[in-house]
Amino acid sequence: MSFFGLDCVRKKERELERKLRANDREYNLSFKYATNAIKTSKYNFFTFLPLNLFEQFQRIANAYFLFLLVLQVIPAISSLSWFTTVVPLVLVLTVTAAKDATDDINRHRSDNHVNNRKVEVLIDRKLRSEKWMDVQVGDIIKLENNQFVTADLLLLSSSEPLNLVYIETAELDGETNLKVRQALPVTGDLGDDIEKLADFNGEVRCEPPNNRLDRFTGTLTYAGQKYPLDNEKILLRGCTLRNTEWCFGLVLFGGPETKLMQNCGKSTFKRTSIDRLMNVLVLCIFGFLAIMCTILAIGNFFWEMNEGSQFTVFLPRQEGKDAKFSAFLTFWSYVIILNTVVPISLYVSVEIIRLGNSFYIDWDRKMYFARNDTPAEARTTTLNEELGQIKYVFSDKTGTLTQNIMTFNKCSINGKSYGDVYDYTGQRIEITESTDTVDFSFNPLADPRFMFHDHALVEAVKLENPEVHAFFRLLALCHTVMAEEKTEGELLYQAQSPDEGALVTAARNFGFVFRSRTPESVSIMEMGQQRSYELLAILDFNNVRKRMSVIVRSPEGKLSLYCKGADTIIYERLHQSCSKLMDVTTEHLNEFAGEGLRTLALAYKDLDEDYFSQWKQRHHEASTTLDDREDKLDQLYEEIEKDLLLLGATAIEDKLQDGVPHTIEQLSKADVKIWVLTGDKQETAENIGYSCNLLREEMNEVFIISGNSPEDVRQELRNARTSMKPDATEDSMFIPERILSNRVKVITDEVVNGEYGLVINGHSLAYALEHSMELEFLRTACMCKAVICCRVTPLQKAQVVELVKKYKQAVTLAIGDGANDVSMIKAAHIGVGISGQEGMQAVLSSDYSFAQFRFLQRLLLVHGRWSYLRMCKFLRYFFYKNFTFTFVHFWYAFFCGFSAQTVYDEWFITLYNLMYTALPVLGMSLFDQDVNDLWSFQHPQLYMPGQLNLYFSKKAFFKCALHSCYSSLVIFFIPYLAMNDTVRDDGKDVADYQSFALLTQTCLMFAVSIQLGFEMAYWTAVNTFFILGSLAMYFAVTFTMYSNGMFLMLPSAFPFIGTARNSLNQPNIWLTILLTSILCVLPVVTYRFLMIQLCPTINDRVIFKVRQAKAAPPPLPRRARIRRTSSRRSGYAFSHAQGYGDLVTSGRFLRRPAVSRSSGFAHTGRTTTGFSPMGRSAGYSPTGRPQNVKVNDVEVTSLQMYRTMDHTL
Repeated sequence: MSFFGLDCVRKKERELERKLRANDREYNLSFKYATNAIKTSKYNFFTFLPLNLFEQFQRIANAYFLFLLVLQVIPAISSLSWFTTVVPLVLVLTVTAAKDATDDINRHRSDNHVNNRKVEVLIDRKLRSEKWMDVQVGDIIKLENNQFVTADLLLLSSSEPLNLVYIETAELDGETNLKVRQALPVTGDLGDDIEKLADFNGEVRCEPPNNRLDRFTGTLTYAGQKYPLDNEKILLRGCTLRNTEWCFGLVLFGGPETKLMQNCGKSTFKRTSIDRLMNVLVLCIFGFLAIMCTILAIGNFFWEMNEGSQFTVFLPRQEGKDAKFSAFLTFWSYVIILNTVVPISLYVSVEIIRLGNSFYIDWDRKMYFARNDTPAEARTTTLNEELGQIKYVFSDKTGTLTQNIMTFNKCSINGKSYGDVYDYTGQRIEITESTDTVDFSFNPLADPRFMFHDHALVEAVKLENPEVHAFFRLLALCHTVMAEEKTEGELLYQAQSPDEGALVTAARNFGFVFRSRTPESVSIMEMGQQRSYELLAILDFNNVRKRMSVIVRSPEGKLSLYCKGADTIIYERLHQSCSKLMDVTTEHLNEFAGEGLRTLALAYKDLDEDYFSQWKQRHHEASTTLDDREDKLDQLYEEIEKDLLLLGATAIEDKLQDGVPHTIEQLSKADVKIWVLTGDKQETAENIGYSCNLLREEMNEVFIISGNSPEDVRQELRNARTSMKPDATEDSMFIPERILSNRVKVITDEVVNGEYGLVINGHSLAYALEHSMELEFLRTACMCKAVICCRVTPLQKAQVVELVKKYKQAVTLAIGDGANDVSMIKAAHIGVGISGQEGMQAVLSSDYSFAQFRFLQRLLLVHGRWSYLRMCKFLRYFFYKNFTFTFVHFWYAFFCGFSAQTVYDEWFITLYNLMYTALPVLGMSLFDQDVNDLWSFQHPQLYMPGQLNLYFSKKAFFKCALHSCYSSLVIFFIPYLAMNDTVRDDGKDVADYQSFALLTQTCLMFAVSIQLGFEMAYWTAVNTFFILGSLAMYFAVTFTMYSNGMFLMLPSAFPFIGTARNSLNQPNIWLTILLTSILCVLPVVTYRFLMIQLCPTINDRVIFKVRQAKAAPPPLPRRARIRRTSSRRSGYAFSHAQGYGDLVTSGRFLRRPAVSRSSGFAHTGRTTTGFSPMGRSAGYSPTGRPQNVKVNDVEVTSLQMYRTMDHTL
């Protein structure tokens, strides 16, 4: 269940067009639109029992056991009491029902939590506080700052100028930067006047409910006029209102019909691959059971025909019952007796094992995140072993791999690199949490959260280095950030991208504080002095330009152009005099990029007043033309953005979550392929890919797929595949896979020489996911070590996951933290939610949750691998012990005239799976481990057998059946031959049926117990107690039930009087037990010895290494941060959006003007810890002084003496 009810409901009749009228519930109700209530629960108080039982008996095994129970109450065919089946059946139904009830109660609570949220609704000309679930289409509702948007709304009016609202869409697309929506002027005039809003009777006609987040079409008819509606006027459910006191909206879509809900993906019942294999095996077992029963029924027929006729003298047949009818009854009798090939206790045990392994995840302190007090949580108990088989991980980026926190990390100014820290010997030291930070106390307007470690940069600012001042002046002026200052000195920046926010915050802390803006000006505080620059033009960013510029006039009248952008773009436009500085800055940029930082180059130029006047006139003409407007504007931008002077470069770190690179490296060693599916732009995603070790410089090639047509995309994919594998053929990639008679294509893994990466953007992915091209895309992507999909919608994320699930024999896992990841999480075999900054939507839809991405390696490499290993061992052993138990019945049938006589005591049959062998196998399945968690991390390759289904498969099952067949032959025939014509030491006969039954079941108990001991790799006190205790329990119960007292109490139920004490005191009985046990385990010991010597597995090699070490593994080496030069740099650091400059200069984006402010700086003497505002830094070129003025020599500080990157130009 999602925080916003991200669960789909049953589809009703297809809607072609939506019609609604404001403030007219009666009219809108006639269309039967969905209300805003959500419902994800399955049951209520009255329907729980019948529905749950109906669902449980849809499982083949449960229906089978119910059928057996019916057979057992028929006296003519039943040789077992009814309680041998009804007790375990009731137990398993009760346990499953209790679990289903608990899950549904949690869903009810989640539903109620969402549905009972409050919102103000305009009803009967008054604002009333109503529950979310009572909101209906056509209602007008009022939202306030920081509230979640209740439903999909048409924005009517707001508290902001020009009826703007600011929204955060993190829940929809993962982006935390603010977006702007604007109401129609005709509805904006309604304001917050309740009377006018109540009289509003506009009619809306719009598209039906759909999942397109980026598109909306409709019309509003009001007062006889028709107005077009688009996405810019719509507030979607899942958004959060920011920096807007209030707004009013008209409900267009509610509950399951909202776009957020339409993107949720289908909720599917998830089952593990072992579950699916078990279903196939159970069907095979049923078939095998039918064959065995048929053989024995035919045997009964011939026995009755030949031998049975001799018994009719003293056992006459009933009227009308001949050999054929006897064979028919015998068939059903053996169905009952041999039903232990699929015992119901198997399913009870599986649920207990899964529950126990889920508790291990919940209790794991190493997956507990103390900072947020968030433990790991297994939200489902049915998928644990699947965690040990993951082949593909699909991850969101923002908030999952990264913290979504941008930090100003380093910079290069005038050829000098800042940001590194050096010791007294001049050696660079690694920055940690304990490293001293720069003291910004000299600046009252500094952001206290900003941290910087290189003291030399603040020294340069205080010493009024002109290039440093120009650098930060550019950062304070060249942006589209909005400033909010509700109280004096407390600034809040609302940036359109977190990168821009980081740059403006850095300038703020170093003394160049952006305070406010109007459409015509930008006000900043420069070194304590309030200055207002006239904003003449914003040359906006787009994906082709990859840069933005502002043209400003300083208070002294100086015209300047400031530009920031991708270094390759800026370098093409620099003046020739910057060549030396370019070389040095390039070295710094390569170093920054090598550390995974996002880089930008900064440049400026002074403009001539006459030239600018002429350019501005041409700019106005171009911006108003109707033909080729964009091209003409681009030409004008190119003309003025040339002969720039380089100032330096910035390096921003999109902070990864702790341990992300190491986790990705470990998973990669485990042959887990990681695909990143993100809504971010391509350059941003690439940078993160490199910084988290997903993409590496050592890769042979990273392919970029960015075609704008199907033909281009297809060709780019083929070119990439040809580069990786020149001799690849078109048809060699498929193997036929038959699953329950449905033939599907499965793409095999193709081996390539080298390592490759693939980056594909959203519009290219849309073509690649088309049916005609999906296999082309999948084949190419699967040949790569890492795949990054950029600008993808929530639905595309799910489509990529579904594509891999459909054509790959692999288990998938999706991990994310926002509502935009919900569809992907639901689509994957395993869904993992990160308890992050984007709410709880992903967590509520997930199967597992924790707080940090780094915990994924522990979830998979430790808990997942152990769970899979334990479950496979459990199944192999369980089938072995039950097949062995059952096959003894089969052999005995040939010696009892096929009469359906049981070879064991009836009580032994009842208690074998419930008491005698239940705890030992559960102990192994809950506590066993081949190596501990530290060795699991040391050798991630241990994870690979799970991906290949090596521990339990059809092959392993049939080997287990053959082993059981051999053991049953030994357990039956050795005691049979040993007791044949045997007498006790006192001369009395010991070869009676009861003594033989006791000996056979005792041999069976010892054989399966010793076999379990060989299966266990990790002995604990609990395991030892369970095995020895079960044997002790067997003897205690046997002697009790075969005692005189029990026989006297209930003779018919306890017929084996005295058998135990009369048989088990004979030495030959114990010798028989010893011989049988040795013969049962001897082939197992021999086979395992030979396999370890001749064909050791990865587990065998690691276990041998562990035993040699006889201690914990050495700690993983601390990964030193590798500094490397890199030819790759970010194309453009901040994820900007085209058109934002127009919003700023038009004034549509602006808030009401703020009150006048004081400078906020204390006027102190000029020292190394304080400064007085110096007027000479203003009114010059951006360097703060004429270029030919010599800077006075200043005393070099101790911090500057040890700079190693000091370049003199």
